[in-house]
Amino acid sequence: MKIIVTGSIAYDRIMDFPGKFADHILPEKIHQINLSFLVRDLKESFGGTAGNIAYNLALFGLKPEIFCHVGARDFIVYEQWLKKNKIIFNPKQILPGQHTASAYIITDQSDNQIAGFYPGAMNKPVSKKLPPTAYRLQPSLAIVSPQNPSDMVNFPKLFKKHNIPYIFDPGQQMTSLSPAQLKQAITGSKVLIGNDYEISVISKRTGWSLERMLKQTEILVITKGEKGSEIRTGNKTIKIPPAKPKNTSDPTGAGDAYRAGLIYGLLNNWPLEKTGRLAGLVSVYTVEKYGTQTHQFSWSELAKRYWQNFKEKL
Repeated sequence: MKIIVTGSIAYDRIMDFPGKFADHILPEKIHQINLSFLVRDLKESFGGTAGNIAYNLALFGLKPEIFCHVGARDFIVYEQWLKKNKIIFNPKQILPGQHTASAYIITDQSDNQIAGFYPGAMNKPVSKKLPPTAYRLQPSLAIVSPQNPSDMVNFPKLFKKHNIPYIFDPGQQMTSLSPAQLKQAITGSKVLIGNDYEISVISKRTGWSLERMLKQTEILVITKGEKGSEIRTGNKTIKIPPAKPKNTSDPTGAGDAYRAGLIYGLLNNWPLEKTGRLAGLVSVYTVEKYGTQTHQFSWSELAKRYWQNFKEKL
């Protein structure tokens, strides 16, 4: 099965603040914030939406193909990591003289996050220069995750043109897209996914109710963190209970892991309830480890924890 993953490739610099942001932000002074947080740890890891999703798909034994521009000045370490995990990446997407995107994330004790993101080579769209091989073997599924805004507009058009089912995941980039662009990308998608806040923003910006969204996309997935998730299709709403993590070391990347589980279930035509439960289970693995590509899982481990959480066989 060929899977196209579009999104970002980035180095994550993750820092822990041993307090709460709320204790240091004065509501009456938010117009002139000047804050500095003394962090406890700094860990650099491989990240980015495309990188994280592809990594989790590789743990399932799949070989996803990533489309994203990166920088030749610092990509070599990440490139070796992708090869080690059998993730396909075209060397032509490496831009000379450029840096790979970087994310700087501070997480407080309440799992609130403040982040800064430098796009680097990702500033140059990749969607207009996809090689013919991208469509030569009909992909089974594609995902459009947060990335260069131009790519988020162009990829849905390309996938619809070539009859490739795709998941639309605007995430952090939804405010970079106009209401018309959001509508265009959602219309004809197989899945629209976001957390409850993001879906509410999409609803407000498009003027579409959830019922109207479901007339434009086949499946609507709403993630709700520790409360689980909700999958809607047609007139049916499926409540997905959360899986229980062993600890909550770092929530970064949980959403990307969820998407990988969702993709696996869809590719194998699993019932949506089982697919959602698998996705939620996969997401807790990254919560339990610092970084977004530092966890591992095997089928035997997944089956054991699936039974422990849901009292059903995987």
